[in-house]
Amino acid sequence: MDMLRWEVVLAVLGVLVPIVAALYEFVFVGRKRLGYRVQMDTTATDAVHARYAGIQYAGALQQLQDGDGTRLVDPSFVLLRIENSGATHIDIDDYAVLPDDRVGVRVEFPGRRVAGMVVTELSDDFLRPCFSDDSGLSVRDGVIELPKVPLNRSAHYKVLAALERTGETGTGADPQAPFEPPRVIGGIKGGVGNGGIQETRSQTGTPWQAVALVCFLVLVILGQLAFSVFGREDAAAPLDCAGGELTLTGSTAFEPVLREAAKAYQETCGEQGVTFHHDYRGSKEGLDALAREGAREGEGNTRMLAFTDGGKRDDQPLLLPRPVAFTLFTLVVHEDTGVRDLTLEQIGDLYGGKITNWKDVGGADLPVRLVSRLSNSGTRDVFEERIFSGSRRLVRTSDDCRTPLPGMPRGPVNCERGSTAGVLDEVARTPGAIGYSGLDDASGRKDLRLVRIDGQRATLEAADHGAYPFWETEYAYTYGEPPARSLAAGFLRYLTNEVGRDVVRSRGHRPCAELQNPVLCRPAPQPARPARAVSSREAGAGEGSGG
Repeated sequence: MDMLRWEVVLAVLGVLVPIVAALYEFVFVGRKRLGYRVQMDTTATDAVHARYAGIQYAGALQQLQDGDGTRLVDPSFVLLRIENSGATHIDIDDYAVLPDDRVGVRVEFPGRRVAGMVVTELSDDFLRPCFSDDSGLSVRDGVIELPKVPLNRSAHYKVLAALERTGETGTGADPQAPFEPPRVIGGIKGGVGNGGIQETRSQTGTPWQAVALVCFLVLVILGQLAFSVFGREDAAAPLDCAGGELTLTGSTAFEPVLREAAKAYQETCGEQGVTFHHDYRGSKEGLDALAREGAREGEGNTRMLAFTDGGKRDDQPLLLPRPVAFTLFTLVVHEDTGVRDLTLEQIGDLYGGKITNWKDVGGADLPVRLVSRLSNSGTRDVFEERIFSGSRRLVRTSDDCRTPLPGMPRGPVNCERGSTAGVLDEVARTPGAIGYSGLDDASGRKDLRLVRIDGQRATLEAADHGAYPFWETEYAYTYGEPPARSLAAGFLRYLTNEVGRDVVRSRGHRPCAELQNPVLCRPAPQPARPARAVSSREAGAGEGSGG
């Protein structure tokens, strides 16, 4: 049995044993119980009182007389306590005697006869009528007869009896000889065991049952602690920990999340021999690399994961997607453009070539310069799909983002960069430049200004309510199904557990597991928008080097 199952067994025992003990004590054993205690059984002889000869009343006990006036020769005294020691009350109908028998309990004293008897203590004053003249309280043939007394829980009464030794009591009798204990005869219908009255003990210390139960629970706690501390040293690594090498490729927008998650995974599972390789060159190129790697190694045996902003092409059927998060993107501008908010229509006019100067949208008198990603970028696909829906396809018209290439049409220059960092750096150093990137990458830049779209900032709440349009689902792709204990499968599970979700969330993304429909992994539906006249994929392949 492995460590986890032992921990479960100990935890179950730690809960069940006290429950069973309580049920046994208070439901089964303590259901209904009549008990008695002999609280005093002592003699009163001359030898006992010789040492008190100087006291005025030293011989008082010697003057005790029987009911017929005969002086007691060898008197003794017994104090008997009758009590309800169970968990429920006892009624007069509960005594195991015939209905017309007024006596509920009888007490015999072997070797002695009863010279006198009195009820000395009642736990409750309302019990007093139970011992009236016609209650059945009497002494008959040397036996004390006690009436059927109703007793609530813990209720009791006490009986003091004066006794005389029977048989030979001459000078040869030993006054110190012990008496046999009293015999208490009585029973309760439906009581513990056979229902008979049971002798109880005065609890002056902790019961051994309680001590045993506490010791057992301490052992359970120590056992769980030992398994937690020492058992983990020899235990196998968790299921999600797997050794080997894994290459992470694809989206540069998701790169910070993957680098941080890979580092955290290595810290957790480092003993398994984990190595990550990072190669982020864009979503499309990442998918192509995964397809080539999978074709070489075979389905399900790849050591590569590709992450993309959006879906794959239709001609890659063996690439299987798994939604990981939805990612927010943002427009960024050079700080001197003077623009902080653009409508979707203005963005379309900027990238469509209708607006060439920032003053036309309330900004500074600066020419508009566009900075885009390469055509293999998933971020560019997201931008063209969700933001720029113009009929003009983006074409690279400049290399330095300032000077148009020969033969290019008039309008804002458009240059392209191969990574998110490249776009952000170019916008930051080019006056009048505008670009786009993942929100997390842009948020930490103090040399750029983030642009609202239709008055909405790039927030998860705005995207969730359909007010912010620039977002996309981040997918992880495998070539076929990876083995369950492979590093690829383990890392994918890690991204969706608590630690992995914390990493995704800390970078400004929303983990798919936190959405209402994790399978679709998308915010609430957005308001309907006019369809684009011509999409980037419809505008003819091969036009220019970018897309």
